[in-house]
Amino acid sequence: MAKGLFAQGVTVLLSESVSIHKIKEALEQKYDVMNVNKSSEKWEFSGPSCMIAYRPEVHGFITIDIIDRSWPDHMGDPKEEPMLFGAWTMGHFGPHTYPGNLERASLQAWEFPDAKATIDSHVACIRIRVTYAAGRVDEEAPILPEDYDSFPELLQVTAIARELLRLPEAICYFNPGGETLASDDLIDELLERYEETNLAPMELWSNIRMFNLPQENWLLMDTVGMQQLDVQDQEIVFDRNLYDPNEAADFLRNIANYLMQNGPVIEDGDTIDGIGGVNWQVSISDDGLSQPPREVLHWSALDGKERPEGLLQQ
Repeated sequence: MAKGLFAQGVTVLLSESVSIHKIKEALEQKYDVMNVNKSSEKWEFSGPSCMIAYRPEVHGFITIDIIDRSWPDHMGDPKEEPMLFGAWTMGHFGPHTYPGNLERASLQAWEFPDAKATIDSHVACIRIRVTYAAGRVDEEAPILPEDYDSFPELLQVTAIARELLRLPEAICYFNPGGETLASDDLIDELLERYEETNLAPMELWSNIRMFNLPQENWLLMDTVGMQQLDVQDQEIVFDRNLYDPNEAADFLRNIANYLMQNGPVIEDGDTIDGIGGVNWQVSISDDGLSQPPREVLHWSALDGKERPEGLLQQ
């Protein structure tokens, strides 16, 4: 789901539900909380909610709502659950959210070893979403402002999630678009690092994953979540006997940071010095080798070694 009605969306998972007034109390020490609505007709679109102004000059607001049930990771069925499916397709669970985001995040939560047990215990969640559609008069106008910038958006929704993680019912942070999970301690550490070094807390917004491929000794590693920052994700396929997965992770993260700072400037066929001391060439693929579906930059080693059958087309 591309950006549209909502430009960003992160979630706080809860061990039990809380009232919208408790959410307001948790936020009002730092934010001007408005439009508290304790009723809800269709939870898929909005539970009890409140709002925080975010660039109101361009109709920007952050909406916070409580879902009195667990995160619907399957995102519904058009016949059996049309309301849930419709809300998902319209972006109400955040842009770049796809079925299975939470499950995949729990299986690749490298910095949060208790992730699987933690998410299994959640029974409710808080959505934190950025919208520029509130109060729009001209329905033909672009839904995102001309000077749109995704980076401060992500910082703001992450900071709000951090405040809500102080609730005793809160158990972890979940970014569905980036398939990341984090404890309150990890968020504190990464936000403090950002304040001290200006190094963005990318680990909260974009995961780096690793998959074993059917071809013996071959691995796929990729990023997920960079669309939140309006650039492509990446993937790299390599023989683990020749290249170090830790170096591959650093390679992907370094390029992700470069893209975040410079935009989608890497073009099909570009080469770069990479892992193992060899050049790597990029091809732009409309669909990556792993879920969720998205355009990726696919890196291949220019080392003269033949790739296994089945990987030759990438």
